[in-house]
Amino acid sequence: MTLRCAVVMLAVAGSVLAGCGDEKSATATPSESSMSRATAPNEPTSDAASASRPPKTVATTEADDEELADLVGFTSPTGAIGCVLDDTYVRCDVSEQAWTLPPRPADCEFDYGQGVSMSAGEPAEVVCAGDTTANAGPPLAYGQSVTVGSLSCESAETGVTCRDADSGHGFTVARETYTIF
Repeated sequence: MTLRCAVVMLAVAGSVLAGCGDEKSATATPSESSMSRATAPNEPTSDAASASRPPKTVATTEADDEELADLVGFTSPTGAIGCVLDDTYVRCDVSEQAWTLPPRPADCEFDYGQGVSMSAGEPAEVVCAGDTTANAGPPLAYGQSVTVGSLSCESAETGVTCRDADSGHGFTVARETYTIF
């Protein structure tokens, strides 16, 4: 099973997100130090009732745990951009973007245009997915970067730039615009 095609449920800022969208989508919330199994919050109830009920836990296999261990998530310092990456895939979604998008692909059955994604060795593309990478992790300070395998992302005041060092493909996203190179 691949992370990009799995339905991933993780606690994100007090809510639970679920979805697979296209086969290249992923949603995750890593801790600042490492990934662990995700535990979803209990449904709202009284303190006495919730104290007696165990937390809901997403079942994962050892293979899932290995994939999640290599997944890195971060947000821009403003919180407007959320990204996830591993050694084969990177995706960044932008809240409240003001982009002019290319025409929606006929085979896109989900939300279109909330971000840009790229698989290692392939050109970047506009996201078609039913999930989000918003609130994907702790803020990545301007001027800092994250690298997993040949994929890396750098945070700047002008947006987030992600690239594949092996192929030279990449993209930049910001609220106002996106660029694919």
